Amino acid sequence: MTRVRGVRVRPDVLYVSSGWNVLITDVNGRIAGVGPQGFFARNTRVLDLERITVDGQEPQWFSSAKVGAHAQVCFAKLVDGETLPRRGAYLRMERFLGEGLRTRLQVQSYADVEHRFTLGIELNADFADTEEAERGERQQVAEVTDSWDADARRLQFDYGHPQLDLAVAITVETELEVRCEGRTLTIELVVAPGQTATVELVTQPIIDGVTMAAPAAGFAEPDDTAARARARLRDELATLSSSNLDVASAWHAAVRDLADLALGELPGPAAPVAGLPIYQQIFGRDTLTTGWQAMLAGPSMLRDALLLNAEHVGRTIDDWRDEEPGKMVHQARHGPLSRLEIDPFLGYYGDWSTSPDFLIFLGQYLAWTNDVPTVRTLLPAARQALQWLERYADLDGDGFIEYETRSRKGVKNQGWKDSDTAVVDHNGVLVENPIASSELQGYHYAALRYAALVFAALGDRVYAADLVARAARLRRRFHREFWMPEHGSYALALGPDKRQVQSVNSNDGQLLATGIVPSRYAPTVARRMLAPDMFSGWGMRTLSAKHPAYDPFSYHRGSVWPVEAGTLAIGLARYGCWKELHRVAEATFSAASMFEGHRLPEVLSGLPRDRAHPYPGIYPQSCSPQAWSSSAIIAIVQSLLILRPVAALRTILVDPHLPPWLPDLTLEGVRLGDATFDLIVRRTRGGGAAVKVRGDRVNIVQQPTMQAQRSNLSSR
Repeated sequence: MTRVRGVRVRPDVLYVSSGWNVLITDVNGRIAGVGPQGFFARNTRVLDLERITVDGQEPQWFSSAKVGAHAQVCFAKLVDGETLPRRGAYLRMERFLGEGLRTRLQVQSYADVEHRFTLGIELNADFADTEEAERGERQQVAEVTDSWDADARRLQFDYGHPQLDLAVAITVETELEVRCEGRTLTIELVVAPGQTATVELVTQPIIDGVTMAAPAAGFAEPDDTAARARARLRDELATLSSSNLDVASAWHAAVRDLADLALGELPGPAAPVAGLPIYQQIFGRDTLTTGWQAMLAGPSMLRDALLLNAEHVGRTIDDWRDEEPGKMVHQARHGPLSRLEIDPFLGYYGDWSTSPDFLIFLGQYLAWTNDVPTVRTLLPAARQALQWLERYADLDGDGFIEYETRSRKGVKNQGWKDSDTAVVDHNGVLVENPIASSELQGYHYAALRYAALVFAALGDRVYAADLVARAARLRRRFHREFWMPEHGSYALALGPDKRQVQSVNSNDGQLLATGIVPSRYAPTVARRMLAPDMFSGWGMRTLSAKHPAYDPFSYHRGSVWPVEAGTLAIGLARYGCWKELHRVAEATFSAASMFEGHRLPEVLSGLPRDRAHPYPGIYPQSCSPQAWSSSAIIAIVQSLLILRPVAALRTILVDPHLPPWLPDLTLEGVRLGDATFDLIVRRTRGGGAAVKVRGDRVNIVQQPTMQAQRSNLSSR
């Protein structure tokens, strides 16, 4: 089959980011006033037009590139350089993003005569919300006024909305005379032979009276919390080398992007934003899932995600925000739509998965780090999450948690598949709330068990024993109520009538990861997940291709999510389903190899991998990079090693099963508790693996999981 390489997601735009801020330009680096282009600060577009002209004409842009996470360089031709005698002149535009934006415009002459140019810069600010810019539909509009301070060479735009204090100041840094007519700046440039002329624009958002700092010129990281978090993560995250260059390249892209997505928000600066260019905000479950899947690379992201989520735990009953005491936040953003409460997302709690996720990943964090002080600090939030699960999450007291939306502008589906049409019955009809989706029961089960680990480790063994008993009861009831023997899989959900929603779907992969599936059924579930209607060849479809509601380009009804490949891989490894694990791993690394920089996008389509479809396409509004797509790469590598940490004993349990296409890998800088070590794994001729460690002393125990032993025994 012909291989596809170098695919770009959102090929019509370029974007750079830093913390809460993102700059979106066209492919030439221009902010042309089209679509979602602009400079966004805290989900607000503070610059939607920056039209540059030279002598009344737009220059001929011919080259552009992103430099690191936060900078961009573009070139344009002003005077043809192919002539003799020499007359060539070029415009170089550099952008540096931090809390503010610095744009350096430099005219470079290679001529042997003097050049004179009239530089024009037309500017505008519309203060649109990120969502409004993405969709092209305004829901909040007010007058924008402008004022020019000739002495300071500063043009300021003020938003006239009575409930919002928003402005932006654009300062021209130059010794030359600057004229301003309306919203257009004009500067006369005189460029001597072989010399340069430079003008810099410094754009500073002003939010609630606070002026954001201007970044320094230069490609070094700006001096702010987001940049410091990026630098720390780049130093911390483990590296991987292998003779399989696709695997090594995918890992490199993943850790680079995870560092670049660092939020920089205290108390969790290393926690990542969900994705670019439109999810520059806190998503509770996304930050937690990303940190968990990436633990093999380093612990800071999960630690900071736990701290960040603990700061946003629900405190009251608020129907508008779907908030309840102890419930963890779904998303928190700062755009005008949220600040005006046109939507409830300033701090929105409409998600049933974040609270159990918090408990699961708190246990995982303890297992990897033995960081008892941090875990003890997070214990009150863990108790609140458990109380929410017991008091609020089970709406009817039947032992299963089910979601119901109270907010009139809230999210309908509040499991992991949160699009409005994600949950459909076997006829393709939308299922109404309340819904007890299958994966939430798995999360609840794992949450009880990992919370038990945490409380036992910190001394409350009686409470831990009670949590384990509750988990065991839930596991027995779940299989009885959700199992569909005729399909060899679990129901998507129980509907409001408590009947099974008999749609074959990808949730079963997450159920394997949580351990709620009885060992003797795991091989059947694994085979069903890899059947042709569920497995596209690039990954696991969210909904069976045989389902009446299947659409390969839908968000949750047939698309393929790389994040689920990471979770499915962990589940397959848990139960010793090596054949299926290797297929999922190969599909994911092959998918990554199709994209520019080996970067997996948010969502692939569900089209099959065959000669007719050498490239499946992606969901139309996919983000790239997407934090939990990046972390999925790390989770798959951990799954192939069957690596389980026991930091308290300075021990890792491993049972490597490397496929023939991955004969070796070396991980450098793995952290377990206070130890840092390298892990070298080689596939042997018989298909086994040789494991070596160098660096700090760590005990290596080669041992399969208990579920794998039981599952393989059941299969035989």
